Amino acid sequence: MSGAALAVVVVVVFFLAFFLLQRYGDVRKQQWMVLLGTLLSWYLCFLIVFILPLDVSTTIYKQCLDDNAKQPTPPAPSRRSNQSLYSSVSELKPCVEPWSYIPEGILPVFWRVVYWTSQFLTWLLLPFMQSYARSGAFSRVGKIKTALIENAIYYGTYLLIFVCLLIYVAAHPQWRLSWREFQTIGITAANTWGLFLLVLLLGYGLVEIPRSYWLSSSHGYLLAKTYFKVAKMAIEKSAAEKDLADVMEDVADVNASVRYNTNLRKCVDTILTKCPSGYQEEMTTSTSDREHVQPTERDLANLHKKVISAVQRHSQTQVQWSILLDEALHLEDVAKSLSSSARLFIRGSSSAQHRDCLCRFLYSPTVEWYWECVFRQIFYRFMAVALCLLSVAVVWSECTFFSTHPVLSLFAVFVEAAEKQYNYICIEVVCFITILFLCVCVYSTVFRIRVFNYYNLVPHHQTDAYSLQFSGMLFCRLTPPLCLNFLGLIHMDSAVSHQDRIQTSYTSIMGSMQVLSFISNGFYIYYPMLVLLLCFATIYSLGSRCLNLLGFHQYITDDELTSDLVDEGRDLTRIEGRKRQKAKDGDKQKWVRILTEGRYLSLSPSQAGIFDDV
Repeated sequence: MSGAALAVVVVVVFFLAFFLLQRYGDVRKQQWMVLLGTLLSWYLCFLIVFILPLDVSTTIYKQCLDDNAKQPTPPAPSRRSNQSLYSSVSELKPCVEPWSYIPEGILPVFWRVVYWTSQFLTWLLLPFMQSYARSGAFSRVGKIKTALIENAIYYGTYLLIFVCLLIYVAAHPQWRLSWREFQTIGITAANTWGLFLLVLLLGYGLVEIPRSYWLSSSHGYLLAKTYFKVAKMAIEKSAAEKDLADVMEDVADVNASVRYNTNLRKCVDTILTKCPSGYQEEMTTSTSDREHVQPTERDLANLHKKVISAVQRHSQTQVQWSILLDEALHLEDVAKSLSSSARLFIRGSSSAQHRDCLCRFLYSPTVEWYWECVFRQIFYRFMAVALCLLSVAVVWSECTFFSTHPVLSLFAVFVEAAEKQYNYICIEVVCFITILFLCVCVYSTVFRIRVFNYYNLVPHHQTDAYSLQFSGMLFCRLTPPLCLNFLGLIHMDSAVSHQDRIQTSYTSIMGSMQVLSFISNGFYIYYPMLVLLLCFATIYSLGSRCLNLLGFHQYITDDELTSDLVDEGRDLTRIEGRKRQKAKDGDKQKWVRILTEGRYLSLSPSQAGIFDDV
């Protein structure tokens, strides 16, 4: 099994990253550079998460070999010393090689390639590609120029932070700045920035994820929150349609003002290709009565950027609107089915029904009723309790992981107990569950947060290039400090635990954090304790209440505005349900006419299947 586990994980993680990219991005329409950069950044971050437990088990095995090598050789046995000899020999346990042991020399090279590639992506390439993808310029040279200008301030800010740390180190005469220490300063600066954001996201996720599972077990709460989302999405959908109409009006004016024999006409034609097909047909047939001002190439570039953003936002809101309506109508069907004495799931005629014959057979109305009305609540509450216990363990360990005598971190206790028994599978399972839960708390927050209209990860292939690359940047910046924090929780980081033991290969590429003692002995130890305060703030929804005061409506059960939006969402769902019902009734009449006219046999198999559904 030497190296086989590493190879399997490398392949599996690639397909996981590709699946997520295919779910959020549009592989067929988006630029290959955007897709490649996002895929590579996600892939490298997931690799760190999945392979770090293997690194821990391999390091523990090396520590066992080192401890045995340091044991003194027992003298020749004698009759009187047989008992003491047996006791000394019994203390020296044989080291069992783990099933996932990775040979010497592979992991340091692997971590070095993964880490520095991810850092190159997050600090240099992805920010440049973000500006390049959002640029409205019509040539590659123009896009590159725009990206360089936009990133000048961005790069200058981080360069200033790095120079300040460099001056701090140079001010101490006992420190000599070798290339290794120079690297450590850069790594420390990046990890400090990542840890600052990591604790904020972690404090939210540790509370919100268990609470969301517990609340989702209540059908009434889930339906009311869906109504709230429908009302909010209706507002966003209306605003997106208005913005698109305004931008299309500007495009129509530019189309009418720029003649076909000018140099700017090619730019206008490029803008027209980005417009929806319905607006393109209107622009070719209609004329504008407004006064036309001859635009410049810079004006056209700004308009091009607005068109791309408006079209993308309009498409996102349309897809999200349809998904939310399907969810609301389904939850209404669940509410009707709860009172069904026949224990059959009652699906309304306006609900979405896109299931094949096999799915209908396996997931019959009886099976669906038992899941939606009985087992779903039990399962979600069980998951909520399990996740809550994990959250409590993480918060306790974050506040006590610096204590090594006695060991207070729960995860360190589990790992040390398994280490004494050389139970490598248990060590890897504990490490994997711990780091996976930390990643879920952090990454799920990254997927759920929304920064106005500049960053928003939307499933069903609706995420724009800027948001995809921004998520890749966040992953690359958050994963290394998250892994270092995890190693501190299990006392495998000597910079925190101050123990004389072999370091993991991952820690070895980070260098000695003691170069900046005020960070290693202060910030890295005491700042994670802030997660306790953030958890209390999330429990009492202080962040949501502040956003409500600022005008960003959040779902709060005891808020009057929330109740109004829930009622509005209920009315909108009923209106859209009636529209869908009328559309289906029209389809039924159409297929009845086809049947009565004797044209059923001439239909294709897919059309005949639609008729069978009706």
